Amino acid sequence: MPELPAPAYPDDVRARLERDAREIIARYPDSRSALLPLLHLVQSEEGHVTRTGMRFCADVLDLTTAEVTAVATFYTMYRRRPSGDYQVGVCTNTLCAVMGGDAIFEALQEYLGVGNGETTGDGKVTLEHIECNAACDFAPVVMVNWEFFDNQTVESAKRLVDDLRTGRTVSPTRGAPLCTFKDTARILAGFPDERDGAVEASGSAGPASLVGLRLARGEAAPARVVHPRDGKPHDEPQDRPVHEPSPTEHLSSHDAPQDTSASDPAHPAGPTAEEGE
Repeated sequence: MPELPAPAYPDDVRARLERDAREIIARYPDSRSALLPLLHLVQSEEGHVTRTGMRFCADVLDLTTAEVTAVATFYTMYRRRPSGDYQVGVCTNTLCAVMGGDAIFEALQEYLGVGNGETTGDGKVTLEHIECNAACDFAPVVMVNWEFFDNQTVESAKRLVDDLRTGRTVSPTRGAPLCTFKDTARILAGFPDERDGAVEASGSAGPASLVGLRLARGEAAPARVVHPRDGKPHDEPQDRPVHEPSPTEHLSSHDAPQDTSASDPAHPAGPTAEEGE
């Protein structure tokens, strides 16, 4: 049977969203360029992008619902079904996977009783595996509503989801304080984060992530060159000073021993099943 038209928002909700939409659209010379932030806006209303939300976007941008649906289904940050207050994403890309991400993701599925993209019965946590977060020197990485939780282990990840479900305060390793997924979606729509100290909060990349920047500035350590005649490495001279990380800098999992899955004997990294199973 043909699908019925999506229901409209209640009048008060639509009026509020229209005010926000006009503010977003005014930022762009071409109104259709506002579609991505508008999808975040409607996602902040219900926690996922509904047919009603897509109809709203189409109406205010003078697009077809097919055009809006094509965009909403292309980008993975737009949820197409109800999801939890906290989106817990475990990186299972190459480095995080071999450092323990695969083991963390498998353990959380069993611990929470959900599969990939599924939500716990209390509506608190949606679990998913995600691709690279550009934080490889903090592997294995877990993200909650796009905030970083670095150098995780199976046990620390379990404690994390327990704290989220019971309402205990949870602080990301770096970056802004944690907020709900709906609040995150509104911030991604381009509205200011009005929480005290949230804008000022920041975190830095680890030394391994900054090697390229240091090379560009001429601040990298002397090159270790192996000469063909004696086969021994020699330090090449360098005119510019070398940056030495201070004791207060945030260390990555490759700078010093930390309680990561790779260093935790009780939870070794690597494949969790024999090949062929």
